[in-house]
Amino acid sequence: MHPTIVRVISNAAVRVTHRRSTFLVPVFIFGRFPIAAFNHVRTAHFKAFRLRRLFGEYCVKTVPFGDAAGVSSAPTLSSRAMADALIGPTSHYFYSQRLKLHYVDWGNHDKPLLLLVHGGRDHARNWDWVAQHLRHDYHIIAPDLRGHGDSQWSVGGMYAMIDYTLDVAQLLDAVAIFPITIIGHSLGGSIALQYTGTYPDRIKKIVAIEGLGPPPGMIRERPAQERMLEWIAEMKALSRRHPRRYKNLDEAVERMRDANPHLSPEQARHLTIHGCYRDEDGTYLWKFDNYVRAASPYLFNMKDARALWSQITCPVLLVRGTESWASDPEKDGRATAFKNYKLVNIERAGHWVHHDQLDVFLKHVREFLAD
Repeated sequence: MHPTIVRVISNAAVRVTHRRSTFLVPVFIFGRFPIAAFNHVRTAHFKAFRLRRLFGEYCVKTVPFGDAAGVSSAPTLSSRAMADALIGPTSHYFYSQRLKLHYVDWGNHDKPLLLLVHGGRDHARNWDWVAQHLRHDYHIIAPDLRGHGDSQWSVGGMYAMIDYTLDVAQLLDAVAIFPITIIGHSLGGSIALQYTGTYPDRIKKIVAIEGLGPPPGMIRERPAQERMLEWIAEMKALSRRHPRRYKNLDEAVERMRDANPHLSPEQARHLTIHGCYRDEDGTYLWKFDNYVRAASPYLFNMKDARALWSQITCPVLLVRGTESWASDPEKDGRATAFKNYKLVNIERAGHWVHHDQLDVFLKHVREFLAD
């Protein structure tokens, strides 16, 4: 007898070894189950493996192909080692305001839901390092905001906080069993806080990484006409702006490292791979819509923001990098809007705290979520 060894190597393939032959087998969806099907070596029988998610792991069971979508009593061939070999999350889509929006799901559906919301000009896969550490304790999902990552661009190029918040509401209405936990970064932190202030009974705990908007010192009162004229000029300029093209992936990686010098080469490459695409002429472009750069002509409304923050009843963890442009919310007074908060300033971290000091960030998050 020669055992057949099956190893999950990605969401799209498994590696099968029989005798001395090793080959990759694509995974496809049959009914509700992912199936890896292949012709067994030295036999004419068509075999199939069903991949079933169980307590955060992937189990592989051999089943007759005709019963692939049914229940099999065949022995499990996998172990936690196979689960740990799984690369990355699965992709899914939902709709909001007629836009097709993308999110990734890290599985473990029996665990409490944890929503991860990225910042501006970023994407869902920027959370991969955080998700890999927390995936066994939580059912993690992370959306690509409209105009970002693999989500559709907004028709007309308008990107407002209210629209982003509506998108999160649509996603959670489709997948969530409340209450849930949210971690948001920058723009994603602002969206998370706005959603939580709107639906305080739905959120168990929230972590906001520099998600309070611009520091008070950066907000300058100007006449409405001046702001409108500036916004119209900016939108016209963006309509003439062509996305920058990079000759190769390495050139795009360098641009990523310029934006955040704290990144390691491995981090920068990972973020770039998932944040750009290769065009048919061989150049690389960022996935986000250039119109997300535009600043609203309406000033950041601190009065409304504080009113929403004051409605939040769950514990709030405010995280800030000491080398970031963001100001300390206790010193500038914004933290006083929260009923129940804790502030953590993390040394040697810039705006992307969860990249710059991952281990320290996770330590604080785990302690906060465990309380």
